[in-house]
Amino acid sequence: MQRDLWFEDFAVGQRFATAGCTLSEAQILEFGWSHDPQPFHIDVEAAREGPFGGLIASGFQTLLVAFRLVYQERIINAASLGSPGLDEVRWLRPVRPGDTLGVSAEVHEVRPSRSRPDRGLVTIAYTVSDQTGTPVMSFRAMHLLSRSQPTAKG
Repeated sequence: MQRDLWFEDFAVGQRFATAGCTLSEAQILEFGWSHDPQPFHIDVEAAREGPFGGLIASGFQTLLVAFRLVYQERIINAASLGSPGLDEVRWLRPVRPGDTLGVSAEVHEVRPSRSRPDRGLVTIAYTVSDQTGTPVMSFRAMHLLSRSQPTAKG
């Protein structure tokens, strides 16, 4: 599916969903060792005795997998000018080896720039869910997006 959406293609209430991605034990361990070396992300034995009763993915890994899934859907790719930030990041449930993550998204705000007519800000609320449909993470992202046809300053 080819989307390549631009700022003016977004509307409040618009929804998107992604394909899934299954995380393996090896991927969780590798990410943990490289970026978040807490025992429950890097040591299967220690994780069994830890607060989650087993190995879990880093929340940052979950966030990055979610971003990749959204990017693969080509929702913001063509127009992206970066992001001023994320809000309301919540890790709701542990992600374990073998879990398949998918993302659903809803546009919450579409605001043209007052100073730069070639762009606008789109705020999207994301929910990352596992293979059972149980939400494991949620966050809001502000996306600075180009217009396909810049308008003149009003």
